[in-house]
Amino acid sequence: MIIFLYGSDTYRSRQKLNEIIEHHKKVHKSGLNLKFFEGESLNFQDFKDEIETISMFKEKKLMVLEGIFLNQKFKEEFLKEKKKIANSKNIILFYEKGEINENEQFFKFLKENSKSQEFKLLEGEKLKNWAKNEFENFGVKIDPKALEKLLEFVGNNLWQMTNEIKKLVSYKKPTVCSPHPHSIQEIKIEIEDIELLVKPKIETDIFKTIDAIATKNKKQALFLIHKHLEKGDTPLYLLSMINFQFRNLLTIKSCIEKNIPYYSILKMSKLHPFVVKKGWQQVNKFTFQELKKIYQKIFEVDLNVKTGRIDSQTALDLLIAEI
Repeated sequence: MIIFLYGSDTYRSRQKLNEIIEHHKKVHKSGLNLKFFEGESLNFQDFKDEIETISMFKEKKLMVLEGIFLNQKFKEEFLKEKKKIANSKNIILFYEKGEINENEQFFKFLKENSKSQEFKLLEGEKLKNWAKNEFENFGVKIDPKALEKLLEFVGNNLWQMTNEIKKLVSYKKPTVCSPHPHSIQEIKIEIEDIELLVKPKIETDIFKTIDAIATKNKKQALFLIHKHLEKGDTPLYLLSMINFQFRNLLTIKSCIEKNIPYYSILKMSKLHPFVVKKGWQQVNKFTFQELKKIYQKIFEVDLNVKTGRIDSQTALDLLIAEI
């Protein structure tokens, strides 16, 4: 039997992989028939010999191959004996966390002849429900507005999201060290907790993009935006982060216009210190009227995307071009 796990969301795919491994360990107590192979350097003959070797414990083998798509020679040899391998009584698990060419024959064979599962990055309500359930597994609830803020700060990186959830839970409920399903208590994460403890997911390139916009360097701004897109950030996410940053810049600039000192802005704005520090460095590159005009433009673009008048990537390019 062949199992094929792949996709951009490596957190959930790794969870599934560990789940399968743990189940195999419980069923097959000897532990001698669990094999791991580094796919990139794996010799096909070594793999074939392992399949054909009979276990002295009469147990099914679980053979985990990670990163095999980088091994062109292995794939070619595998396809020559694909039918025999597919009929093996052992469990052959292919785990991929990188980019995959779905047009190649090896991928098509696995999709058609395995129990496959693709793990796409969670978005929208699916991401929100996942995060909410994670809190509830620890016996903690989260205010809807706090959840929105958490998703705005972290995005859909579930590795980081899990760490932030554990940090927030420990802060509100220090005695908790592991999930306890079915024990939801009246302990709630509030928006103030998010702003205090969670560092926003604003990468260096986002700040570079804001700087490029401030200096009217549209070419550089577009280059940096498309660099994010190539890394897998969605246009809607980037638009929300630009919106988030300019809203904060407008708040900070308003305080400066009123001669409010830096330490007071930290208290009055209720923004994360990281956000205020970065915003303070950038805000002098804009006049208050420029910031208002840009923020209004972002609002209009966001509305057009959400009402379906324009697709998000085109809207993002037009926004940079028109600012």
